[in-house]
Amino acid sequence: MRKSLFAGLLLFTGVVVAQNIEPKYEVVGKEVKATYYYDNGQVKQEGFYKDGKLNGKWVAFNEDGSKQSIGEYKDGMKTGKWFFWNNATLAEVDYSKSKISEVKKWTKDAIVNRN
Repeated sequence: MRKSLFAGLLLFTGVVVAQNIEPKYEVVGKEVKATYYYDNGQVKQEGFYKDGKLNGKWVAFNEDGSKQSIGEYKDGMKTGKWFFWNNATLAEVDYSKSKISEVKKWTKDAIVNRN
């Protein structure tokens, strides 16, 4: 009995740890807003779908809640300026029909011209 209780406890613990937080979908006008989550409850990504394709602004976050990337989709394709953050740099990537046309990178110690 003790072995089966221990095995049951291990199985229950594995099921609880393995649970994923379900995405949230809500209709906003003619689009569907989607929010995806990490297992710790933090938001992983937020954005919109239109006619089943990624569309409009999408934002991705790291597990600690810090911003990872932000950009735009049009009819399922990356377009315009996207920004990607990591610990030491910010990358600005220009897309045209999901193809990279230009990349700029900045470091934390870069001087910003405010003129």
